Amino acid sequence: MCKLEQSEGKKVGGREWIMGLKSLGLSGEKSKNSMSSRSKMKLWMIRATTTILLWTCVVQLMTLEEMWGPRALKGWPSCFMASDSALDVKLSSIPVQVANPPKRVYKNNGYLMVSCNGGLNQMRAAICDMVAIARYLNVTLVVPELDKTSFWADPSEFQDIFDLNHFITSLRGEVRILKQLPPRLKRRVERGVVYSMPPISWSDISYYHKQILPLIQKYKIVHLNKTDARLANNGLPSEIQKLRCRVNFSALRFTPQIEELGRRVIRILRQNGPFLVLHLRYEMDMLAFSGCTQGCNEEEVEELTRMRYAYPWWKEKVINSDLKRKDGFCPLTPEETAITLKALDIDSNIQIYIAAGEIYGGARRMESMAAAFPNLVRKETLLGPSDLGFFQNHSSQMAALDYLVSLESDIFVPTYDGNMAKVVEGHRRYLGFKKTILLDRKLIVDLVDQYNSGSLSWDEFSSSVKEAHESRMGNPTRRVVIPDRPKEEDYFYANPEECLQQPDDPLSII
Repeated sequence: MCKLEQSEGKKVGGREWIMGLKSLGLSGEKSKNSMSSRSKMKLWMIRATTTILLWTCVVQLMTLEEMWGPRALKGWPSCFMASDSALDVKLSSIPVQVANPPKRVYKNNGYLMVSCNGGLNQMRAAICDMVAIARYLNVTLVVPELDKTSFWADPSEFQDIFDLNHFITSLRGEVRILKQLPPRLKRRVERGVVYSMPPISWSDISYYHKQILPLIQKYKIVHLNKTDARLANNGLPSEIQKLRCRVNFSALRFTPQIEELGRRVIRILRQNGPFLVLHLRYEMDMLAFSGCTQGCNEEEVEELTRMRYAYPWWKEKVINSDLKRKDGFCPLTPEETAITLKALDIDSNIQIYIAAGEIYGGARRMESMAAAFPNLVRKETLLGPSDLGFFQNHSSQMAALDYLVSLESDIFVPTYDGNMAKVVEGHRRYLGFKKTILLDRKLIVDLVDQYNSGSLSWDEFSSSVKEAHESRMGNPTRRVVIPDRPKEEDYFYANPEECLQQPDDPLSII
């Protein structure tokens, strides 16, 4: 990195200085004086060159520190050593490099600050919505603040998860984005002089033009303190829908460190053949929130109930787990998932990457899954402690790694239709309708109960599961639109059909 180029000769005082004074035939006092003078000159040149060399190294190391921060000291791959992740794995999520568009010139109506809430993928969708809103209100967007107070308590900032500079420059043709407010306005916010509010959920763009824009023009800054599901799924102009896609599929690129680690995991998996990613949403927070306790013992049921009451913003407290399960509102258990995958004729030897946190109940609840599919792996089993050390207590960065692996898998199977399941489903559609098995939980639990009771034979059970899922493999479909009931509509980010290259429309692009 720091290299000193040496030439065969130097010009000093208009004469050529050539190494090897004896060859000049000089002798006597004149020769000694000349030799002494040239020795001093040589010493001075060496010192000067060494100083320049050291300063060059310092400057480049400072540049590296800005790029990598303290992670460079915690085991991250750096320019000093070749990474074993091998660049032979190309992430589908990284778009082809194109020149950044020119900055958009418009009259700035004010500044929009936003605080995202929820987990990684809930925040990801919200960021896309807020960019679209800022674009069509002609306001400057301040880089979104991520949720640090939710159940996961992740302290990560935007730039810890996403490539901040790419985010700003790739959208410069659409909206002006600042890392922070101008000093005068920043001081106002620090004093608490800012208009803050949660926008109404599932609103179309006219709500923001009529209600939010006048507030921004009046107060100069408006802070939207909740951003999940604040923009409608349907009934929006096509250009707004396509902008949401551009943000999601192009501008929101993960940091180089996360993508590098993602490449490494994918390369390890690919070396051993095809792999399926199972988003097994059977984690403590999910079960406590949903009240689903199928297969849990009495102590676990009590623990989950205490946790549900401990979070006041989880409004539903008294829950009938059996009824909720039969209605299809519970994540499938590991046992239900294993038997369903077998019924779908998933190869028992395929690698199954578990994209999830700690499974509630531990090894006891995973016994049937491990018996049916012995090649279960997790990021913790594929990578060493030093690789994941920085990710500890940073759940959103862990989720980002799982997101990348999920996009590249041969098959993606979510056991619950949460935010990650939906956003990954939509991204895989965008990448060419990659196989995503969308499990019909209501039907599955009914069939499982019939099979366990002996009402169905294995062949009948397997045949019913296969038939029910023939059209639930991530193939092209239309989003369901339910007028006046936006919460019950299909989610835009699970099926952004305005942005997809449909089989009967090969020329359609974003």
